[in-house]
Amino acid sequence: MPVYNEEAVLFLTADRLRRVMDGLGETYEVILVDDGSQDHSNEIIRVLQTSWPQLRLIQLQRNSGHQAALAAGLQRAAGQYVVSIDADLQDPPETIPEMLALARTKDVHVVYGVRSDRTTDAFFKKTTAGLYYRMMRRYVGSWVPAQAGDFRLMSRDVVDALNELPEQKPVYRLVVPALGFSSGEVPYVRAERAAGSTKYPLSKMVALAVDSLTRFSAMPLRIATWLGAFGFVACLALVVYCIVGFARGVTVPGWTSMFLAVLLIGAIQLVCIGLLGEYIARIYAHLLNRPTFRIAYDSDAQPAAEPTTVPAQRVQPDHDKQVETLVG
Repeated sequence: MPVYNEEAVLFLTADRLRRVMDGLGETYEVILVDDGSQDHSNEIIRVLQTSWPQLRLIQLQRNSGHQAALAAGLQRAAGQYVVSIDADLQDPPETIPEMLALARTKDVHVVYGVRSDRTTDAFFKKTTAGLYYRMMRRYVGSWVPAQAGDFRLMSRDVVDALNELPEQKPVYRLVVPALGFSSGEVPYVRAERAAGSTKYPLSKMVALAVDSLTRFSAMPLRIATWLGAFGFVACLALVVYCIVGFARGVTVPGWTSMFLAVLLIGAIQLVCIGLLGEYIARIYAHLLNRPTFRIAYDSDAQPAAEPTTVPAQRVQPDHDKQVETLVG
């Protein structure tokens, strides 16, 4: 579970998640990856650890991004099955037992949590998310699950395969289905954020869409080719226009057409250079081979604790008072 400035929701998340995990009757660990939080998330996790032995904290050196935090958790996870889930409770932890049961009964390696109802999302969020998945399924591949984010269950084989990939900054919602492991789906209703504010603004959504396209498709380069072809046809039409004007004895300088032609050609060239630059930048970053994250602290690198038969005492419901006491 990646955590970034989630102090407002952590007590709620821990309470609900522990009820689910203790009820499984399985040996488990819960790995919270603190992605360089600037609030009191780290301190709250340490408080939760005092009464929850299966809770493990991994702290990154700095804020490295959601996908990097997922990668850090996957590298340190030891379970035969691994579930990735966000901390905001929009993806319900109560779905995890159903995902585990499906993986075992159907003998599949991946179980995707698919959002069957997004009425709690804002109109802009629903529209952009729908556009993203339609674009991915068209230009990346039809094998991309529709409305499946980073809430999924994976077997040990899938996790090992992901950890062996040399790719930097992988987009897991595309990488996992691209591996081709057998999969199933569990639908769920996406809830409102339990507390706090979103940590995925428009700029990060646009960055995710750009990364998804440039890492999995050559379509942007084909757009550059199409723009070049369009520019050639437009310039050819202007050449014909000039020849016809000369034949008719038109001597007035056509500064408007010349101005438009220069703007058109210049804009197309800049767009094409920009698209090429996006790919070259990724090639450059891959050649540098710098780590996308650095783990500063791991509370427990040992195997997970044994399952509890009697759930420990729960966190009290007055979460605001707990935060105030902790900060004070």
